Amino acid sequence: MKAFACQACGQPLYFEAQLCESCGRRLGYRPWDRTLAALEPCQGRPGFWLCSGQPGPALKLCDNARFDACNWLVDAGEGKAIYCRACRHNRTIPDLSVPGHRDLWTRIQIAQHRLFDSLLALRLPLATRPADPRGLAFDVLHDPLADAPEGPSVLTGHADGLITVSLTEADDPARERRRHDFAEPYRTLLGHFRHESGHYFWSRLVEGGPALGPFRKLFGDERQSYQAALETHYRCDGPPAGWRERFISAYAAVHPWEDFAETWAHYLHMADTLETAAVFGVRFERDGARMDPARLDVWGSASLDQLIAAWLPLTFAVNSLNRSMGQPDLYPFLPEPAVITKLAFVHDLVRTKGALAAVPDETALKAVIAGLAARVGDPQAG
Repeated sequence: MKAFACQACGQPLYFEAQLCESCGRRLGYRPWDRTLAALEPCQGRPGFWLCSGQPGPALKLCDNARFDACNWLVDAGEGKAIYCRACRHNRTIPDLSVPGHRDLWTRIQIAQHRLFDSLLALRLPLATRPADPRGLAFDVLHDPLADAPEGPSVLTGHADGLITVSLTEADDPARERRRHDFAEPYRTLLGHFRHESGHYFWSRLVEGGPALGPFRKLFGDERQSYQAALETHYRCDGPPAGWRERFISAYAAVHPWEDFAETWAHYLHMADTLETAAVFGVRFERDGARMDPARLDVWGSASLDQLIAAWLPLTFAVNSLNRSMGQPDLYPFLPEPAVITKLAFVHDLVRTKGALAAVPDETALKAVIAGLAARVGDPQAG
């Protein structure tokens, strides 16, 4: 994620900010150039805005701004569109008249927009349901289980381009209970969105294309029964012995689809966090060598070995910072060579937009060597 500042007064701003805390100006995010702009009302055109101190056409805020649930702008060239490039993928939202729903949905919106900022930065294909029957859509649903323990439950998941998100996942205590119940070291809203988007992009970039063969060589045959794999995972009370050597997480060991989705999510974790470290000038020195994320074009030309060489020391540093505050590790994972090889597949898949006809041996080898050279303490070792 980039760093932002108010163009009118210089106040540092978060990605989600809707008003500048210093000068009070309205803010709007331009997803087409990843800029958070200070806005001024367009005289004589109610509902339209101009970017402060910058020439350009009048712009509209996404219609969900009226719920304080979005700060993105709609490009003037997008005709009669009223929703931004993230919100137009929403198919169902919760009943906002129910007390508490609006706040929970706003948290979900923030995570969704952070996901879309990454997907747009990677220039991945994003079709809506009206434009494509297989397009990406979101249903954010209230979970009846939150009201009656014996009632049905809404599960977060993906099916044929439709991502369902349980509103309960935005409730921090409820999500933490689920994390504990499933013995997960990490469970966040943004993590859910990144994981489920991995299922969607598997169907768009891997399924039925040249990347399917290389996928099966690395992740396994997805044609094995998914339901049986789930039942085996939960019946056996967890992943197989030695899973850490082959998978980024215990859940990744369930099935090749979940392995890919978890690997995809961790690739996005890595890229977005490295960009944040870069814009804040974070640097590392080890054995006389300096690692500088600011030199990396995270979303473009950076090679995976460069990303891995910066990522491993960064995770050690942020985990150490968290421990200094008595907090759990921010990133409680350490990718082994087999996992780095899978990350290489995702890296090349994203760069080729699915035109990947072979296992990326050279990319993987360089990244594995970089990972071994930059290897740091395993957070699971305590």
